Amino acid sequence: MKLIVGLGNPGLIYAGSRHNIGFSVIKSLARSLKASLKRDRSVFSITGACVLGRQSIILAMPQTFMNLSGIAVKALLKKYRQLPENLLVICDDLDLEPGRIKLRGSGTSGGQRGLESIIEHTGTREFPRLRIGIGRPPRSTDAAGYVLTGFSRREKPLFDEAREKAVECALSWVEKGTVETMNMFNAKGALKNE
Repeated sequence: MKLIVGLGNPGLIYAGSRHNIGFSVIKSLARSLKASLKRDRSVFSITGACVLGRQSIILAMPQTFMNLSGIAVKALLKKYRQLPENLLVICDDLDLEPGRIKLRGSGTSGGQRGLESIIEHTGTREFPRLRIGIGRPPRSTDAAGYVLTGFSRREKPLFDEAREKAVECALSWVEKGTVETMNMFNAKGALKNE
């Protein structure tokens, strides 16, 4: 079994924001894999079960708010009796250029509050994470406010493409593992517009 967790904030006010791109990828994966997403209070998340080939997958969107994502992830790992190596976390990244995706097998949070919470609650940094670049805000804009804004009309096609690449990357991770998928998707030319 594999767990794929997209990070974001619950509620309509945050829908479509940069910080919620993890939720957006999970919704696209659910459509692609014909998974029905439903609230599961036992793991503080909206979840859906599906299958890819012979691999069972649980998709999840924590409903704990970004900064407390670790509470939900810890509960998911416990409920499904999975090790962190079978978990893929999908989140936004201020330090990656807009629309770029990057898969890593482990590492620090890089200042991403959801990843910080997961590391804190699980006690490990050894879990794969797929970051989607949202770029840095203009100098006059606070980063905390910037991540909660939506994409401009000009940016939207870039992020739609990044979301679809992230879906492909997550599916490859399920089938081929972290290292092979990193080699395929972390290349500089991974997006058509680069």
